[in-house]
Amino acid sequence: MPANFDPTKPLRLPEARRQTHFISIETLTPCYHGTSGSWRTPPDAAETNSMNLYLMRHANAGLARGNPALDAKRALIKEGKEQCMLMARVLSALKVQVDVVVSSPLKRALQTAQFVGTELGYEAKVEVSPALAPGAEFADFQQLLAKYADREGVLAVGHNPSVFQFLGRLISGNGAAAIRMRKGSVARIDLDRHPPLLQWLIDPRMARSIYLSVAKSSLPKTSRK
Repeated sequence: MPANFDPTKPLRLPEARRQTHFISIETLTPCYHGTSGSWRTPPDAAETNSMNLYLMRHANAGLARGNPALDAKRALIKEGKEQCMLMARVLSALKVQVDVVVSSPLKRALQTAQFVGTELGYEAKVEVSPALAPGAEFADFQQLLAKYADREGVLAVGHNPSVFQFLGRLISGNGAAAIRMRKGSVARIDLDRHPPLLQWLIDPRMARSIYLSVAKSSLPKTSRK
């Protein structure tokens, strides 16, 4: 975390930087038919509302525990909380707005969703779904997306390997896309595009780099004479 990072202050990105530092990729439509294994555009797609999915991996919660029951209660460590604040500031600077925040039932994911959602001005209760829990099936994730199809902005917080596998399935249709998602990473996917579009993917390391770049550029210039 930058030494001079102040989580109480909003991060302001210059307009020119808002379109940089991100991965952009065109993708296939996320409409999966499990029985046939095929992907196609829903017949009523033109009638659905625009939906932006913000798929996030939970922030740092330290080392995994061998006991599943204890691991489910693993909380964010200090670095993880700082990652949440930093990512929330970046999302705010990018004018991200969410209508619903949904999380895995595990504590580390739920805390991530609560921290980030609060900083984004989300006042409703974080919803919990087993479709974002470790080991969840892609079909369950598809049902989750269908449930919130009428929302314009959805923040979904889960775990690896599920989140990067789900992302790979969404953008390739067969899971062939291998996209790394570090702890605290957020990917924005436009699900209403035909084909849908992964607009950007940003992680805490990248966010720190942006923060330092912005902070440096905002320092008053002094002349040496």
